[in-house]
This record gives sequence, C-alpha cells and structure tokens, in this order.
Amino acid sequence: MTSADPRHRAAVLGSPIAHSLSPVLHRAAYAELGLTHWTYDRFEVDEAGLPAFIEGLDSAWAGLSLTMPLKRAIIPLLDSVSETASSVEAVNTVVFTEAGRRVGDNTDIPGMIAALRERGVEKVESAAVLGAGATASSAVAALAAICTGPVTAYVRSRERGDEMRGWGERIGVQMRTADWADAAEAFRAPLVIATTPAGATDALVTAIPARLGVLFDVLYDPWPTVLAAGWSAHGGAVIGGLDLLVHQAALQVEQMTHLPLLPLAVMRAAGEAALSSR
Repeated sequence: MTSADPRHRAAVLGSPIAHSLSPVLHRAAYAELGLTHWTYDRFEVDEAGLPAFIEGLDSAWAGLSLTMPLKRAIIPLLDSVSETASSVEAVNTVVFTEAGRRVGDNTDIPGMIAALRERGVEKVESAAVLGAGATASSAVAALAAICTGPVTAYVRSRERGDEMRGWGERIGVQMRTADWADAAEAFRAPLVIATTPAGATDALVTAIPARLGVLFDVLYDPWPTVLAAGWSAHGGAVIGGLDLLVHQAALQVEQMTHLPLLPLAVMRAAGEAALSSR
C-alpha cells in the first residue's frame, strides 16, 4: 500500500474525544512511514450516532479506532470480529477491506502484552487487577498469555465481581475477586494492573510495601498518577498508559496500512511531547 492508495483516511471515534492522543500517535507513524497522503482525525460520536456515521463513510476510509462508549456498540455494525475481540466483547479497531467488509479487532489486548514484554515481564505466577470495567476485562485477557496462576480482581460491588469471574471463566483464567476495601492486598502480587479512573487509587499510596513487583497503570493523563509516583519512589518498576497506547496504536497502524515497520519510538516521543504540553 502506498501513500497514494485510494483508502487513506482513518480516525478515532468516541465521546468525549477531545482528549484523545490517537491522532498524535497515528500521524507521527504516517510521517515516519512516508504516508504523506494519509489523514487521521477525531470525531465526537456517541452510541446513538454511530450507525449513521458508519453508513456515511466512503471508499477512502481504511479504518477506525474506537474508544468509549463505542467498543461494544460497534459490534452489530461489523461483518466479522476477531477471536481476540470476541473474547472480551470489545472492538477498538475497525479495518475496511478492499471488498468493503468491516472487520473488527481488539489491539488493547496484544498491546498490553507487548507493553509488558517490552519491560521484561514475560511470565508471572500471579497477578492482581484493580477495577472491573472494560479495560479490566482486556487486562484479564492479556494475563491469560503471561500469568500461570490466579488473578485477583479488586472490585466495588458483588455485580462487578460476578462479571469479572465470568470473564475469567470465559477466557480461561483462574479468576478470584476481592472487595475494594482490601485493595492494598493487591500489592503482594508480582504484577498489579490498575484499570481504574483518575484518582481512584490515590488513597492506596500509603499502603505501598517495601518489596514491590511491577505496576502497570493504564492511565496516561495525568501522569504520573499518585500511585505510579509512589510506586517509583519505593523503587518499584512502573509501566504507564502511554506504553499501552503506543503499542495498541502501532498495531492499528499496521492493520490499516499493511506496513509492518512499526515506529514505536517515534510514536512514543510524539505522545510524550503532546502530554508535556497539556
């Protein structure tokens, strides 16, 4: 595929969307790959407006990135969905084929695995997940590839606990749940993945123990989070949300452009520069 290919448009959809770093990352990749004809934009689209938006796209479109609240709403509008995306009922990537088919995938899961492996986390005997939302289910799916033992999710309600155990059973992970009031116990695990909104884990910083494993905090703005800063101050290894964002975006670029040379360093530098200017 060349920069003059008729399919050269892509964008990220969601609501709210103004904060998204996806345009920065994708455009940096296009520039590095010489795709001068390609464009990547952002559109404010909610669940009600999604069908009309999809139907209005022409043959110039190569793909879409989906963020909340569209990751599940997009599924009925697709011709096929990858096994990875089906496993968590969440699509964050749509590729339009030459035949006009809409193909859904989830790059959050392999992106999370790649971010962990980039920092040397290949296998762990157990893990903990803070939170129980859509990102938490992706975290469980990623842990299926690297965790050989139990995964404990710390949740705020019985309903959320039931959901997480359901995801674990579906994905094939030894899933346990515990009450959020006991979330500090998560820090005993060799790998902790925090999937909660900004501020939700701030109070836990006082419970950080002397001996630490790896913290993967999926937030990237604001960064560092209070928990990530405290973890680093205690000498623990930290993986941030930008690492995840870069890896999942690079996989999207590869699927949409069919170019396998992923400019991770360039994309990360662009993301860091954008965040520092906020």
